[in-house]
Amino acid sequence: MTQYLPPNLLALFAPRDPIPFFSPLDQLPELKKPWPYTGVSQYLHLFEDPSETPAPTKGETKEERIIRKRQSREERQRKDLEDALKQWDPNKDPKILSDPFKTLFVGRINFDTSDSKLRREFEQYGPIKRIVVVTDTEKSKPRGYAFIEYEHERDMHAAYKYGDGKKIDGKRVVVDIERGRTVKTWKPRKLGGGLGGTRRGAPHENIKYSGRVDERDMERSGSERGDKDKDRDRDRERRAERSRDKDRDPHSRERDRERDRERDKKHKRSRSRERDHKDRSRSRDRDDKKDRDRKDDRKDDRKDDRKDDRKDDRKDDRKDKESKESRSSKKDKDKDKERREKRNKDRDMDNSVDGMEV
Repeated sequence: MTQYLPPNLLALFAPRDPIPFFSPLDQLPELKKPWPYTGVSQYLHLFEDPSETPAPTKGETKEERIIRKRQSREERQRKDLEDALKQWDPNKDPKILSDPFKTLFVGRINFDTSDSKLRREFEQYGPIKRIVVVTDTEKSKPRGYAFIEYEHERDMHAAYKYGDGKKIDGKRVVVDIERGRTVKTWKPRKLGGGLGGTRRGAPHENIKYSGRVDERDMERSGSERGDKDKDRDRDRERRAERSRDKDRDPHSRERDRERDRERDKKHKRSRSRERDHKDRSRSRDRDDKKDRDRKDDRKDDRKDDRKDDRKDDRKDDRKDKESKESRSSKKDKDKDKERREKRNKDRDMDNSVDGMEV
């Protein structure tokens, strides 16, 4: 069958040429003689003198490199900040034309707020001479703050007093005087100064409410502010619970009080059981103590709530009694009035009848 194949296919089945043999250029490895081993004494004069050997250099680790770069960056930023502070002088800026004692600073503005909207909101305190919304020179976008110059200084003081916290386009603005030209030691935020605590550090250290912040508020620690927030939340929850209790009927209140009493009894039993197990580990004792303190706090809160409920019940009872007495007294007065009118009518009828008989 292969004789019928075309030559191009027959070439595929043809054997290859034999591999040519070349004689080795060198001896076989097992026939080679190894190099003779000799000493190094003949090379000693090439070694350097130990006294001329330089001190060993220690390589820099990854942590040391990170620290070095951070320190150099901080030093560079500090130097740039000092140079910028030396060059910063708002009194010599030719672009600033407004009177510093009639100018108001408005911050935290919505980026979509226009000059006309600002004029409409702040013109209620007095006539405005000029409004300058600060924009980014590179991107030509607003930076979120503006300066408003009034024609009279008293109007600026009124806006400073009543305009703080005003809601414009869904954001509450902060209002302050222009401190750059009126306060000698003032520095802007970009140069390490500024007021406000919205960018202090951790979330629990930052201020979350809007409005102007005084320097005395800036000195307070974040922990004190956090404790005050917790107390405020706790008071708000108690007020909400009391309002819900007032809306319910007195029978449900009695049931809740009975439940609280039963719960207090159970807590007392659990506390007595805990006293029997004093030989446990210190960590367990600390946890038990914390639980007891929490239960005591809850108990005190319940007592306070019960006292408040009793006071409210007494007030409600007193009001109901007064209203009932007022209604009854009013009814009695109305009845007396009707009787008097009836007597007067009878008397008039008798007098008219006697006159006719005469």
